[in-house]
Amino acid sequence: MRQFQRKKEDFVCEHCGAEVRGNGYTNHCPNCLYSKHVDINPGDRAEECGGLMEPIDLELKDGKYILVHRCQKCGFVRRNKVCPEDNFDAVIELSHRKVNQLKHR
Repeated sequence: MRQFQRKKEDFVCEHCGAEVRGNGYTNHCPNCLYSKHVDINPGDRAEECGGLMEPIDLELKDGKYILVHRCQKCGFVRRNKVCPEDNFDAVIELSHRKVNQLKHR
């Protein structure tokens, strides 16, 4: 059973070094959009992998942008909402990468 567990935690992003203030729902760095593979169910911190989760795609669902992360260590994929605090330039860059990938197929 999936249950969300709110964890209000601050962290230093292991990808870009930004100091991030968590709000209990923060699951990725708002600067570079990278995450960390630490949860089995959102907020439980029960995943032992600990790999960096690279933002690899951007989806649009019900008018909201969703980040797609893939763990660089084990390949696990998870989707997370884009947050108002996120660096919109990084979100746009991710969307440009997607457009370029589609053009080269």
